[in-house]
Amino acid sequence: MVIRVYIASSSGSMAVRKIKKKQQDVLGFLEANKIGFEEKDIAASEENRKWMRENVPENNRPATGYPLPPQIFNESQYRGDYDAFFEARENNAVYAFLGLPAPPGSKEAEAQAKQQA
Repeated sequence: MVIRVYIASSSGSMAVRKIKKKQQDVLGFLEANKIGFEEKDIAASEENRKWMRENVPENNRPATGYPLPPQIFNESQYRGDYDAFFEARENNAVYAFLGLPAPPGSKEAEAQAKQQA
């Protein structure tokens, strides 16, 4: 399973800086936790942009415009945007959010063991 994070490499306006911060937050977490991932840059590839826009589910799209990065997928399965990632991180449920098994000894694995007991 490969986690794919759709990002935009363009820089500039304040809105883009907010997007950059969110992207760095997601990518930094994945790197720090040694979770393998691929970056897919929608600013550098029309194919990536088109794929991301077509594969974000209808109910997760903004009322107007297009979904903004970062958008997170496990292979081709949509997992969520930054807000969903942030909420999962706050609840120690990032591995479940990503569709991955929690590593033994992690807070998330301990919480899952308690729920199953």
